[in-house]
Amino acid sequence: MTQEQWIGDAWEQGVRKVKNTSLRVGAAFPHGSNEGQFQLTSPHYWTAGFWPGILWLIYQDRQDEQLRLLAESCETQMDTVIEAYEALDHDMGFMWTLTAITNWHLTGNEQSKRRALKIASHLAGRFNIKGSFIRAWNHPERVGWAIIDCLMNLPVLYWATQQTGDPRFKHIAEAHAEMVTKQFIRKDGSAYHVVCFDPETGERTGALGGQGYAEESAWARGSAWSIYGSVLSYRHTGRADLLEAAEHAAGFFLSHLPEDKVPYWDFRLPTFERASRDTSAAAIAASGLLDLAEVCEGDRALFYKEQACAILQSLTQHYRADDSEEAILLSGTGNLPGNQNINKPLIYGDYYYMEALAKLKGYPTFSIAKA
Repeated sequence: MTQEQWIGDAWEQGVRKVKNTSLRVGAAFPHGSNEGQFQLTSPHYWTAGFWPGILWLIYQDRQDEQLRLLAESCETQMDTVIEAYEALDHDMGFMWTLTAITNWHLTGNEQSKRRALKIASHLAGRFNIKGSFIRAWNHPERVGWAIIDCLMNLPVLYWATQQTGDPRFKHIAEAHAEMVTKQFIRKDGSAYHVVCFDPETGERTGALGGQGYAEESAWARGSAWSIYGSVLSYRHTGRADLLEAAEHAAGFFLSHLPEDKVPYWDFRLPTFERASRDTSAAAIAASGLLDLAEVCEGDRALFYKEQACAILQSLTQHYRADDSEEAILLSGTGNLPGNQNINKPLIYGDYYYMEALAKLKGYPTFSIAKA
């Protein structure tokens, strides 16, 4: 089977699965899957944007009006989160880039644009100027915490600068990205999940294992976020240090993969015997590697694309669910230390898998607000 054929087949299988799943899920907010069915969450949860994000990916290909209506209904329901305010945190970019910004790009919906600008303002308001970081979560004891995941939320800020002409949003995003290269990504290319700062002085006070095995371990999804998030900021700034960070993170991730290219949930476990895989980390990394291939040249570009395709092929051949399951990919690990969704399908794994396939098929994706 040629590359074009397996990509086409994988995409079609994913489209079929999503359309079937939409008959039950509708305009709701799936997260992890249990016993074949997605568990639904409220629209304030950080994963709220991934289901409508998948619907928009497929809409570009099929112009399926029913899927568009479901995606727009999800976006409208998320207005309650904006209005309530208290639940808004660092993950606003995940939630409204894949919904409001994508809707605006594809349909010109001005209300969606206003939503995204409101969100950019809220996200910018979480910036700690002393430590150059965007605060994670809302717990009082976490006022000085930042996390690697937040790199993925920065595109809404770059987009806001593009739309308004106000550089403050980009300045905040760029400062946070630069901080990550200095405080999160280690010399070997692995990444911390949580870094703690004194919120008054901005001084780094330590790091935490977070959803990884330990403080100095290497949480696989965090490694994937560092690849993808760094290259996103490089695409908006052209800064060589951010491209270097992305490649450094990619080198670590790729060199520590098991034979089938799908990582265990942490790269530095004491033993991998009976350890859970994380297909979501594989899918995120694959999509990020495709972006890295776009901004590199020659052999480097070819290498990153080949590695992304190898990961996606393995996911397709060994981890794709059958028709007894609503999700596309099996074997995700949501939060093992928190005992949440271990060895379960995850909606964000499905999203990034389909996003990567969409890129290979030549469809634009708006998980990055392209400059």
